[in-house]
Amino acid sequence: MPTNTQIPTLDEDAQIPAYVVQPQGQPRAAIIVQQEIFGVDAGIQKKCQEWADRGYLAVAPDTFWRQQPGVELDADVPEQFQEAIGYMTKHDFDLGIRDIEAVIHWIRRERDIAKVGLVGFCMGGRVAYMAAARTDIDASVGYYGVMIDQMLGEKNAIANPLMLHIPTADHFVGPDAQKAIHAGLDDHPKVTLHDYEGLDHGFAAEIGSRRDEAGATLADERTQAFFAEHLG
Repeated sequence: MPTNTQIPTLDEDAQIPAYVVQPQGQPRAAIIVQQEIFGVDAGIQKKCQEWADRGYLAVAPDTFWRQQPGVELDADVPEQFQEAIGYMTKHDFDLGIRDIEAVIHWIRRERDIAKVGLVGFCMGGRVAYMAAARTDIDASVGYYGVMIDQMLGEKNAIANPLMLHIPTADHFVGPDAQKAIHAGLDDHPKVTLHDYEGLDHGFAAEIGSRRDEAGATLADERTQAFFAEHLG
């Protein structure tokens, strides 16, 4: 299990396992790295290290800890992919966003870091949208977030900057869903949308066959600039 830190839930009746990477010196801000359905795997750990190398405290909570702590699955193995889908299907997203809120509180209170951002992938992209709508996170970024088109009724609650990366050939978020997201959010003053023509879901994964190097590099550069602007 890669997690190395325990973070109290909002009710302080349990502990959320998390993988935390501390930067050299005083952190410039903190970034919550919200996993895909595959757990806090080597790719998420790599993303945490890269954020720490840029001077941020990086925190990746173990999203499925209530179901099965320490999940690490391979997207390129069909059986493991289906197992991951099962965890997501059973995941309580409303309870999960309370866990994100608990992590935000912990970062500000225990680590004394005022500015907190969140970057999420796949189901974590949905969590990025939910965090923007339901918490006081300072800035959020979602990569190929699923089911956002079904949550547009919450858009008026988004008070801080949100960026969404949308691959146009995403086989989990089809053309109708993408059209709805654009129709609902293009004119939102706090939301920035970027389309990636011809790319599929998972194009920015650090490991495995889904990665598109050019697309991932462009999206990551935009994300870095976004957090530099809004978190410092």
